[in-house]
Amino acid sequence: MDQLKQSLLEAPIIEKNGYHYFVHPISDGIPMLEPTLLREIVIKIIRKADLENVDKIVTPAAMGIHISTAVSLMTDIPLVVIRKRQYGLEGEVALSQQTGYSENEMYINNVREGDRVLLLDDVLSTGGTMKAVTEALEYIGADVVDVCAVIKKVGANELDETDYAVKTLINVDVQDGEVVIVNEHGDG
Repeated sequence: MDQLKQSLLEAPIIEKNGYHYFVHPISDGIPMLEPTLLREIVIKIIRKADLENVDKIVTPAAMGIHISTAVSLMTDIPLVVIRKRQYGLEGEVALSQQTGYSENEMYINNVREGDRVLLLDDVLSTGGTMKAVTEALEYIGADVVDVCAVIKKVGANELDETDYAVKTLINVDVQDGEVVIVNEHGDG
């Protein structure tokens, strides 16, 4: 059994404001992230994502950073981190991020019109973050070549009504206090 699947089956579940949330090294940094798990995930992303014409990897802070950094190191594609802090730099674009359990303002720097980007994140759940990011990237005039998430929590999400087909490595659900693997090869 691959490490991603095994680690999800062992993930504890917590409830936050009625939202059932699994605690996992990729999405939370708890328990600690083993290098072998990160390596497995990066190899799967590189095999699944359309990287041929990508100029930049774009990821929202914070939990997409470690995955995207590792993909950047393996592919030599530069990385842009969307931050929760405003810097006021020229070309900075603000976006509102809403998830199942929080709402934040985020800021994109270093993405320009015509840039070809891979949007990469840890988990696709409500789709709120990814939808806000894709809208901001469209506003900038960037070409979103591909959208990937390591883990998808099954159910409707805000990207369902868009033209973006998110590629995922594994799809899960939370049932009766535990993670259930719905599709161990993800989407896309």
